[in-house]
Amino acid sequence: MSNPQTGTAPPSPSGRAAGSAASSAGAGSTASSTGSAAGTGLGGALLSSTDPAQGARRRTAWADGVDQLRATATTEPGRLRIIGAVLAFLVLAFGAATAWQVADRSAAARDVVARSQPLTADAADIYRSLADADTTAAAGFLAGGKETQATRERYENDIATAARLLAKASSNTSGSDAAAHQIGKLNSLLPRYTGLIETARTNNRQGLPLGGAYLRYANAQMRDELLPAARGLYTTETARLGEDYDAAKAWPWLALSAGVLALGALTWAQRRTYRRTNRVFNRGLLAATTASAVVLLWLVAGHSVARSGLNTSYESGARSLKVLNEARIDALQARGDENLTLVARGAVVTKDQQDFYEVGYRTGMRDLAGPGRSGAAAANSRLGTALTLADDDTGRRPVREAVETVRQWQARHAEARAADDQGDYDRALAKVIGGEAATGQSFDRVDSRLAQALAHEQQEFRRAADDGRGALDGLVAGAVVLAVLGATGAVLGIGRRLSEYR
Repeated sequence: MSNPQTGTAPPSPSGRAAGSAASSAGAGSTASSTGSAAGTGLGGALLSSTDPAQGARRRTAWADGVDQLRATATTEPGRLRIIGAVLAFLVLAFGAATAWQVADRSAAARDVVARSQPLTADAADIYRSLADADTTAAAGFLAGGKETQATRERYENDIATAARLLAKASSNTSGSDAAAHQIGKLNSLLPRYTGLIETARTNNRQGLPLGGAYLRYANAQMRDELLPAARGLYTTETARLGEDYDAAKAWPWLALSAGVLALGALTWAQRRTYRRTNRVFNRGLLAATTASAVVLLWLVAGHSVARSGLNTSYESGARSLKVLNEARIDALQARGDENLTLVARGAVVTKDQQDFYEVGYRTGMRDLAGPGRSGAAAANSRLGTALTLADDDTGRRPVREAVETVRQWQARHAEARAADDQGDYDRALAKVIGGEAATGQSFDRVDSRLAQALAHEQQEFRRAADDGRGALDGLVAGAVVLAVLGATGAVLGIGRRLSEYR
């Protein structure tokens, strides 16, 4: 039946169903197409997001952490947690810096006492033993067939001492190429020198004039090679002693700065707490502040006392030891030149035709006591400087006696030279290697007085250096313990505030 308004027949029920099905199918097809297109678009978007060249990079864990920290810092509990962590870190960092720098300075102070200064003293003894061996060999040569057993034993003891100290220095100077080079040179030259001395003695006992030439050659080797190498070793060890002193006395600026920073942060945190709660004290923060203040004061006081002790050990000990060692070396060289003047008998001269060994004797005496042959030692001489550095009468008395004996030695030497110049060789020889009135007796007395002064100054050095090193005892462990307690107090103090928000 047709529709009167449209003139079309109404759809049958089956037709409606078919149309509905077709519509559904078409909708489904459309939906499927749309979904496919959407899927394709999403997939493209995902692909685009993973392609660094086409899209933005993914956020890093660091950026996420910063965002979380920023979000946390917007609340008071979050801010308190951050403050507590920072305070604990600063206190622990202060304790760690203190422990590290104090341990470093304690080790340097220990090296001053146990390594550097003993090695410097050994190097000086090596030089002295070699110089004394050369002097004694010349004296024995002058005595000829009358050389005493004591002179022979003194020479052998000097050589044995030098060899023993060289072996000791070789085992204790690890890490120093300069010292190792000088030690190796001395070890290679020493047997050659002793061989020349034995050849000189053999020829001298047989009455052959060639013995004097061998002795002069041995002395030249000692003067030009052995003693400069020993001086180089002494200089190297002295420089190492100075480096250890500098390391031990250096202020621990990192630890001091960390302590000031930690105390400043703790003070700020307590002020902040007071302003927000109107509570005067926070026990945890107060404990952390007290612990940090104790460490800082201990550090300043302990290091100040250590520096004072080390400075005293250097001024009253190490400097005096250095001057006295050099004075002893000057005396030995002067004595050796005095003996060789009689051995050479004018055969070795300087460019201006002066006796080479007599010039060396006068130079040694000038360095030892200053110009002139009488009176007190010059202020800039070795003995004059040693008197100035001695800080008590026990240290000054042997030096004064050494000065008096040096003047006596010079007077006796002048008599010996006068006799030799007049052709009286036997009288000159008796004045040099004879009995009580000989220059040899004066030299031995000078050497013994200088050895006495050295022993006293060595004790002064050791006592002052030990006092300085002892001022740092316990500070490393104390700093660590107090830092842990301080950090714990800071955390507990902030935790007490956090509990108020629960």
